[in-house]
Amino acid sequence: MRRHMACLVALAALGCMLGTTPAAAASCESLAALALPDGKVTSAEVVAAGAFVPPGGGGMLTGGPGGQAVYKSAPAFCRVAATLAPTPDSDIKIEVWLPVEKWNGKLVGVGNGVWAGNIAYSTMAETVAKGYAAAATDTGHVGDGMSGAFAAGHPEKLVDFGHRAVHEMTVNAKRFVEAYYGKKQQRSLWVSCSTGGRQGLMEAYRHPGDYDGISSMAPANPMVGLMVSTMWSDYAATRAPERKLSMPQLMAAGKAYVAACDEKDGVKDGLVGAPERCDFDPASIQCKDGGGDGCLTAGQVAALRDIYGAVKNPRTGEKVFAGFEPGSEQQLMMLVMGEEPFPVATSYFRDLVFADPKWDFKSFDYDTDVEKARAFGSDILDVPGDGPVKFLEGGGKLLLSHGWADGLIPARNTIDFYQSLTGALEAKKASGKVKDSVALFMIPGMGHCGGGDGPTAVDMLSEIDRWVETGKKPERIIASRGAQPGAPGRPPAAATPQTRPLCPWPTVAAYKGTGSTDEAANFECK
Repeated sequence: MRRHMACLVALAALGCMLGTTPAAAASCESLAALALPDGKVTSAEVVAAGAFVPPGGGGMLTGGPGGQAVYKSAPAFCRVAATLAPTPDSDIKIEVWLPVEKWNGKLVGVGNGVWAGNIAYSTMAETVAKGYAAAATDTGHVGDGMSGAFAAGHPEKLVDFGHRAVHEMTVNAKRFVEAYYGKKQQRSLWVSCSTGGRQGLMEAYRHPGDYDGISSMAPANPMVGLMVSTMWSDYAATRAPERKLSMPQLMAAGKAYVAACDEKDGVKDGLVGAPERCDFDPASIQCKDGGGDGCLTAGQVAALRDIYGAVKNPRTGEKVFAGFEPGSEQQLMMLVMGEEPFPVATSYFRDLVFADPKWDFKSFDYDTDVEKARAFGSDILDVPGDGPVKFLEGGGKLLLSHGWADGLIPARNTIDFYQSLTGALEAKKASGKVKDSVALFMIPGMGHCGGGDGPTAVDMLSEIDRWVETGKKPERIIASRGAQPGAPGRPPAAATPQTRPLCPWPTVAAYKGTGSTDEAANFECK
């Protein structure tokens, strides 16, 4: 018997060295009988490698037909679905995917876009393909994400969306991990963008023990301020006929910005690498005679100045939200060219704050109605600038990032949040270790959560995982871009593969003066 046990111990040790997963403590199917305090498991089944098909074929936010390749690369996993009801009006759907083999011992929570209403299946597939267990939620309702009407007359559903659903998902995901693998996760990480970025900040704020590391990209926070900003941007371009902007005019403004600011980082490459070193005024392309697609009238210049400028309370001068950056015009079109503001924001005011289907966004009073908007939802939806302090004091790591060319959530807003947080740490006389637990990386040329003219492909999951494991704050992050020959409207450099370092704000990647500008090694953070 002793010889037999010694062999088993030796085999187990060999398995650990080879990176294999020990036998599960429970079968996948048996998880269907796992008792949950405020919910019920609705299914638990093994999905064969590459066999997952998203319900209904997926969609823009869950992984539609164009993104099916991501599911083909997913390994076999135990797919657990559950419905949680922490209140009588809650109906929170969650899914937890557990790799059948070669689990790396870690759990990753993934977030949502806009008003949620779906499970981020494609992100879950990418995550399990890297060996992690993954968890996601629809936040308590089903919808296309563009409308907040699900919460009209249902305050508990707004709370579920605002913060409760993600916490409940996380707690139960850890239950499934321990039941299936027979042990707890080594660490838990949150990696997401936009609404998902806000959800990560909210976890750090309200439940600082849920995650060890959080990557929050382009966080939609404070959400109420973002709703005001989104509405303001359209109002700035539609409140008078002479302010209306066309697509060619917006593109002309973006082109003029790149021409004026491209070389501020020491290299001319069609990419503005140091936006804060350049002051761009749309008046630089104001029409001399009449108007046209390649220039702006005085009214259009005024509209763009309003859009680029911070949204402020006209009475107190208080900053409500940051303005959009020049260079974000390609996505900004979605906010400023419609007859009404982006529906995500319009719904917040029409369906929730004012609860009036006939409400007209042009009637909004930026003096008094901002406070009404905050009174309705800020306590539920917003994370204050000092919100993650306890998370950081407890050893958590917070990786903030934002694309400079984001035309849906102003990039400078994340800088504002970072400065508020680091200011709060200074005021508390936090230790150097705690101060070094938060970092901000701005990404030149990147739009909302990805894409753009520069190297914008970054693996934030690996970065935050490495940071938590080693305790060493990242000094630079490498971003990459594949070849994009013939891409319309892209700078000439976009035709070749490229890598570029991302630098901790406020430093920027500066060209050393020698070597290929397509290689990250030839840049330094300054």
